[in-house]
Amino acid sequence: MATWSNLSLQDGASPLMEQLSFFHDHTMVVLLLITVIVGYALSYMLVIAYTNRNMLHGHLIETIWTALPAITLIFIALPSLRLLYLLDDSVDAMITIKTIGRQWYWSYEYSDFVDVEFDTYMTPESDLEIDGFRLLDVDNRTILPMNTEVRVLTSASDVLHSWAVPALGVKIDATPGRLNQGTFTMNRPGLFFGQ
Repeated sequence: MATWSNLSLQDGASPLMEQLSFFHDHTMVVLLLITVIVGYALSYMLVIAYTNRNMLHGHLIETIWTALPAITLIFIALPSLRLLYLLDDSVDAMITIKTIGRQWYWSYEYSDFVDVEFDTYMTPESDLEIDGFRLLDVDNRTILPMNTEVRVLTSASDVLHSWAVPALGVKIDATPGRLNQGTFTMNRPGLFFGQ
């Protein structure tokens, strides 16, 4: 879980979140490189201030400033497309959980083995412990196994909701009248909060 003054992403608890973190790092390196190159070019132009009034055409520079952004976009697009494929790739899940978003609470249903249904409400501030997480902790926690492919089916009964667990790299929209699904695998045990 993110802590106070944490500037980075949460520690990934699933292979998908680890891949998202790697893509974030890759993109930040590309952005840093762009910032350094543009900063160097601007400072060079300000310090040297050499301009040639007779130069009307610069085929080489025009080729460079056309090709360089295209190459940069390819360096970002290829890992992005790979990650997009991984996000949408769903294999046969061992466990299916049905979640229904309602105003101010979620309803869960485990129907693979024994039919278990329960509701989770936010823990009121008066019931929170000293080290409790305000606006994140619930009264009935969902328990999931690790190293198992889990499928979550989401819907809503009233308005738009979003079932998200950032440490797992999962965010599924819950829309009334529509059934959306997402899959994930946890590779370490822990207590993960949704938002």
